[in-house]
Amino acid sequence: MTMLFKLSALCAALVALSGCASSAHTQKNTISSPLHLEQTVSAFDQPALPVEQIFKLPITVEDAHWIEIAGLNAQVITSSKTQGLSLWNSNAQRVQHIPGSFSKIDYRSIGQQLIIQTTDLLQHRPVIFRFDLNTRTWAKPVYLAARSFKTEDNCLYLTPDQSLYSFLVGEEGIGEQWMIQSGGSNQISPRFIRNMSLPPNSGFCVVDDHHDKLYINEEDVGIWAYEADPEADLIRYPVDLNHPHGSILGNVSGLSLIDNALSAMDESKAVLYRYRIEGTSWHKLPPLSLQNVDEPERISLKGTQDQKQLLLVDDQIKLLNIDWTTQALPPKKAGLAIPADVETDLVPSRGDAADDPAIWVNQANPRLSRVLGTDKQSGLAVYDLNGKQLQYLKVGRLNNVDIRPNFKLGQQTVDLAIATNRDQNSLHLFSIHQKTGHVKNLGELPTDLNNIYGFCMYQNRQGETFAIPNDKNGTFVQYKIQSKASGLSAEEVLRFKVSSQPEGCVVDDEHDRIYVGEEAKAVWTTKLDDPKQIQLQPVITVGEQVKADIEGLAIYKGQVRDYLVISSQGDDSYVIVDAAAPYQLRGKFKISANLNHEIDAVSETDGLEVTSANLGGIWKKGMLVVQDGRKRMPEGNQNYKYVAWEKIAQALGLE
Repeated sequence: MTMLFKLSALCAALVALSGCASSAHTQKNTISSPLHLEQTVSAFDQPALPVEQIFKLPITVEDAHWIEIAGLNAQVITSSKTQGLSLWNSNAQRVQHIPGSFSKIDYRSIGQQLIIQTTDLLQHRPVIFRFDLNTRTWAKPVYLAARSFKTEDNCLYLTPDQSLYSFLVGEEGIGEQWMIQSGGSNQISPRFIRNMSLPPNSGFCVVDDHHDKLYINEEDVGIWAYEADPEADLIRYPVDLNHPHGSILGNVSGLSLIDNALSAMDESKAVLYRYRIEGTSWHKLPPLSLQNVDEPERISLKGTQDQKQLLLVDDQIKLLNIDWTTQALPPKKAGLAIPADVETDLVPSRGDAADDPAIWVNQANPRLSRVLGTDKQSGLAVYDLNGKQLQYLKVGRLNNVDIRPNFKLGQQTVDLAIATNRDQNSLHLFSIHQKTGHVKNLGELPTDLNNIYGFCMYQNRQGETFAIPNDKNGTFVQYKIQSKASGLSAEEVLRFKVSSQPEGCVVDDEHDRIYVGEEAKAVWTTKLDDPKQIQLQPVITVGEQVKADIEGLAIYKGQVRDYLVISSQGDDSYVIVDAAAPYQLRGKFKISANLNHEIDAVSETDGLEVTSANLGGIWKKGMLVVQDGRKRMPEGNQNYKYVAWEKIAQALGLE
């Protein structure tokens, strides 16, 4: 029988009763129906399968896995508390050996490297071994720093760009994720990524590289799936639960994956549970009862599409052939990822705080240009091109910010920055000294918006400066900003609306054209030079390339053509299209970690900004600045990341 498991309020309640660590985020999936005892028992009507074949070794093993790597004359890899790590051929002859005392193991192959992770029981430290398949030699082992907890299991995770991560499952629900090796590198250089709250009684894990899922057992509760991507939220899904809330009758221990299937060993009942994986749904397949096994904990699967061979460990390594059809998974393509070059100091406020950047270009000395970044909990930060915070103006909940040069402020000329202030639904104005870059608070101007949100500025051919805030209800208002004898003023000149919540917008001053992002629908554009001719035209819609929410928008002014940069928040990516009809798609990329500079990857970007100005050094072709929604490596308050435009242009073949 096939049953579908999803998360529900009922399950959340059960988790709370069991003492499990719950997600910090609301989980929206629902359980279709719990399994009943008679339904579960009926699955065992078929006779138990006798496990009679033994892979006999001259040692006592702690863990064992099938290992199938081209060019490696080995079939099984084992760990032992007394006999170290060993690779064995099909005749149970040892072909490679590392002396020592080791616990559970996991491995991945990357190119001509075999990488193995385990825990050194003598040093009580996770350790990584690397075997070169060409030279048939072992590199010097690399140890992680000693942890403050006992490691119950470790699991490796290989991404499509060949970045390798590790999960450490510790006692009492402690978990950690580490980056072991970045994509394109042959250097093992462990870096701590994030802490994870895991079930308190867990001792086994396995990672599905294809679906980016970490599976973990919880003693007497069930099996959980977590998002494995280091930039993902700590969300978990129940795969199956113990009876009467699911089909598990005893205590799940070892886990194994093959093709589109997950299997779990019930050591107390000698039952192999099987599930077909479909995204964040798991369809239960008939379980298999086993004979001639004694509390087997560890399992490993290999085989063809229709025939599988199970390896399990009790007091020996035992093998069982199973008629079981699974679906092979297609290769997972790696998207383009460009590492960040600089990250800023953290914003002072905790939680969801950093939001939108703006780039101020110092015309006299471009190397002294600045980046302004909003802290939507309390103010505005000012950074240099190395990411160092130079100023912080604690003026309120600023959401989005933009800049225009050469604003007449009384008798002086300044560059003008304006941000939306959500405390008063106002426009908050700042002057920027044209030589020093010093930012000064000029105060606020009121608007009639009820829930002010996104923002952009516009400067027409006559040098007039406009502020264009938007409201969460879809309303955009264009205000003319002037400095008069009586002070600063904002005069409404235009109003238009989209059908649902917007935020990001940007104006191409040269062509008097605004681009607006309607978060769940599309990017739209219209001319601004004639208020009577506002006609929103689609640029790109939410779909295959752009994933909701549409967030920050910015324009790169190139020598040959201009480009519109879009934050595709739904898949942590950035989409580039021509900033002119027919808005041809030029490419898409993510911003990845830069281990050399200890910079984490970027995810869940709200605002962004770009400039084509030559700011010197690596910024000679300009720079892209983005907000990072999750700070990792180590974890902390949010910040902003800088990427040299030259790298983006080369990667996407931009002119």
